Amino acid sequence: MTTSTRGARTPAVLVLEDGRIFRGRAYGAVGETFGEAVFSTGMTGYQETLTDPSYHRQVVVMTAPHIGNTGVNDEDPESKRIWVAGYVVRDPARLPSNWRSVRGLDEELAAQGVVGISGIDTRALTRHLRERGAMRVGIFSGAAIGDDAAMLARVQAAPQMKGANLSAEVATTETYVVPAIGEKKFTVAAVDLGIKGMTPHRMAQRGIEVHVLPATASVEDIYAVNPDGVFFSNGPGDPATADHPVSLMRGVLERRTPLFGICFGNQILGRALGFGTFKLKYGHRGINQPVQDRASGKVEVTAHNHGFAVDAPLDRDSETPFGRAQVSHVCLNDGVVEGLRCLDVPAFSVQYHPEAAAGPHDAAYLFDRFVSLMEDQRAQAH
Repeated sequence: MTTSTRGARTPAVLVLEDGRIFRGRAYGAVGETFGEAVFSTGMTGYQETLTDPSYHRQVVVMTAPHIGNTGVNDEDPESKRIWVAGYVVRDPARLPSNWRSVRGLDEELAAQGVVGISGIDTRALTRHLRERGAMRVGIFSGAAIGDDAAMLARVQAAPQMKGANLSAEVATTETYVVPAIGEKKFTVAAVDLGIKGMTPHRMAQRGIEVHVLPATASVEDIYAVNPDGVFFSNGPGDPATADHPVSLMRGVLERRTPLFGICFGNQILGRALGFGTFKLKYGHRGINQPVQDRASGKVEVTAHNHGFAVDAPLDRDSETPFGRAQVSHVCLNDGVVEGLRCLDVPAFSVQYHPEAAAGPHDAAYLFDRFVSLMEDQRAQAH
């Protein structure tokens, strides 16, 4: 049960699974919520963060202290709802100030039943998560607040992110089509594992008609749309549980159809090629992460949202069931794999979000690379 806190100063408590407690005020809805505590380093773009399906079952801590300045509009959401399990901010804006704003962020959180907390030291919380790692958390406000031991016990009983199979919970249940903008040049089947609205739009801008398919789609469903290329989207959860998407991708690789994956799709390609995946200590989340394209040496400022990564060698090409593959991109902060490229089949992926325009256009070339793969395939067919 949740209620609105707009205009109220209802007490709230944040409880981490290791027993650390922060006390503040309710922000958004009053009640209780549980999830994995993660932090996002973006200073702006909170609306896109909140509506990114990849944040399903995660409680997001914003490292920027002042959140809500620009309010909420109806043009920027990446999906039809807020997906975060909870929201943590230090200093919420008292009044939004932006010509596009139609309501306040606290009002939107309350309307969608998202329990949050404000007025806590988010810098101390972020440092704690960096040192101890992402962990389970609960936010309790109003009547949901109990004694500390009881709240901690409930947090420790909540499910962990490791081993969670979540993509089907956020994906579409029915296929839908995003038409090409201008002249139609190609058809792409996009497997929705938690797709953001901007992704098919970026493809549509390049003359691609995008058929967005459910995560449960079969290989036959993919090829029923007669695709020139296949796309695997971002999404939440542990890639080690994603056996069906991995099987689906192997079916595409066997047919040598041009393939592009981002975020969760990158991890799926890693598994399809035979690499393992692992959970990062606290993950990469935000719109200011430096990634190097190893072929050109160029450094891109990129948008991230991932708590898992592909375990692939950086120092050599790898032999896989689908020929040679290499790590194409790497994070300059910690050396984590941020992209894969197949050398003998037309397939590649990146771990970050090229549709998010963090750089703002550093990663736009990846959609053009996908178009080039489809153009080459079409030329070979003729």
